[in-house]
Amino acid sequence: MNLPHSILTVIITLLIFQFKGIAQESKDMDLMKDNIESLIPPLETIIDTAIARNPFVKLRNQQIDINIHKLKAFKVDWMRNLGVQTDVLYGNFNNISSNSYQGQNTALLATRSTQLNYGAGGFIRIPLYDLFNRRNQNRQAQVDIDQAQSYVLEQKTELRQIIIKQYNELIIKHRILKIKAKYVETARIHMEMAEKQFMNGVINIAEYSSVTEIVARGEAEFETSKMEFRTSFMLLEEIVGMKFNLTNKLK
Repeated sequence: MNLPHSILTVIITLLIFQFKGIAQESKDMDLMKDNIESLIPPLETIIDTAIARNPFVKLRNQQIDINIHKLKAFKVDWMRNLGVQTDVLYGNFNNISSNSYQGQNTALLATRSTQLNYGAGGFIRIPLYDLFNRRNQNRQAQVDIDQAQSYVLEQKTELRQIIIKQYNELIIKHRILKIKAKYVETARIHMEMAEKQFMNGVINIAEYSSVTEIVARGEAEFETSKMEFRTSFMLLEEIVGMKFNLTNKLK
């Protein structure tokens, strides 16, 4: 079975990515250190995969096939006005003949025989409606194909735009997540220092409470950012129709 070049390229790229993903898993990849771009397939591969799996694109392509078959059927529709007609009769036939000669009484002769009678002939019909409207119907069938192809192109363009937007949104949310993670890590270090200073009487309760509040706010923002990144990641998987095998890293 021969696969189209674009689909074959997508399959090969995904296989390479899967092997690459296995190698990265063995190195214990970290979402807080690695870039998300290196953990998922390239953007063009994601787009090609989404287009190949999108049900609306498949529906549009099926409509193109339907319209193409309609056009082919229309081009040979004229043959319905041509045909061959045959008759075959077999059975017992009663034949009656009469004969009269110079005013004499008519003599009737009846015979009975078994016969096989057959005949064949061709016919051509030329409906005026088909004759004058055939060109318009042919153009309409071709326009239906062009229209279906335009719908496919529109669907692919819209899908590309959605994926590009979601892909870039995933990248920015991941970068924000890493920034928030560093902020929380730094805030926790400051809190440990503030706790020691408070225990030693270097700072008062108000200063210690202020540091504690900063840490709590940072952790809340970090959890929110983590959930936004997870949602963005899952949406991209849903749009593309494939899994990126990073579920364990999103916990």
